[in-house]
Amino acid sequence: MARIAGVDLPKGKRADIALTYIYGIGRVTALQILDATHVDWTRGIDDLSAEEINEIRKEIEQNHKVEGDLRRELGMNIKRLMDIGCYRGMRHRKGLPVNGQRTHTNARTRKGPRKGATPRKKTV
Repeated sequence: MARIAGVDLPKGKRADIALTYIYGIGRVTALQILDATHVDWTRGIDDLSAEEINEIRKEIEQNHKVEGDLRRELGMNIKRLMDIGCYRGMRHRKGLPVNGQRTHTNARTRKGPRKGATPRKKTV
């Protein structure tokens, strides 16, 4: 089983698909990595030799930010927005959509489940 950037790549998958299991690598980036290392993208990940896997690993380490480094950078970017108090930072802090989406009826993923109206208790 190939292990690149701390991720076990699945056996039986094509090389371009298997690389997308790494956070920060999509289909286009996977194909670019395989082109740079001269590895055929149609071959299975378990068919690659140890040298080819090492070439892919070197290419990713040198030219791409993936996994923990990328997650840390994105988190720091969001934290910076919240610290400077800009509009996008406030939306992140409140847990609302950031990019101008409608919130009157949608946005349940960001806002969470509906709160619902609860009747008030009568005071004596």
